[in-house]
Amino acid sequence: MEQCTMCGTAEQLKKLHAVIDEAKNTPGCLMHILQEAQGIYGYLPMEVQKTIAEGLGISLSEVYGVATFYSQFSLKPKGKHRISVCLGTACYVKGSDKILAEVEKQLGIKCGECTEDGLFSIDSCRCVGACGLAPVMMIGEEVYGKLTPDMVKGILDSYREEK
Repeated sequence: MEQCTMCGTAEQLKKLHAVIDEAKNTPGCLMHILQEAQGIYGYLPMEVQKTIAEGLGISLSEVYGVATFYSQFSLKPKGKHRISVCLGTACYVKGSDKILAEVEKQLGIKCGECTEDGLFSIDSCRCVGACGLAPVMMIGEEVYGKLTPDMVKGILDSYREEK
């Protein structure tokens, strides 16, 4: 099996190879392996996808196709603190687009990106089920509701201080 370069530590690569070796003879194992690989690396860089393709004897395009089809998989690194701004109808009507814009401004990154220090990443979602608290954002499992753009900096600073 090809050794992937630039895809984490030797220990991570060893774990990935073990996952592939254990599951490769099971029909339909690609989803399981991708889930495990994302658990190991936090996302699915191209080098990891290539290692999986080679280990399973399938094309890289098949691995990439599955990894990009399912929203649970990420091809980009995620931050220690994963921010998700709800853009569902109730939140959007109450200004969640302005919340997202302020988060992007405060962190200097766009939705779908991760800060250089790896502390934060931003995504959007369609509904977190807290419509009565609109507009809402989540950081990890913590829900912040009835937000205004001027509240964003203080919330982010509390996570920066935790660092």
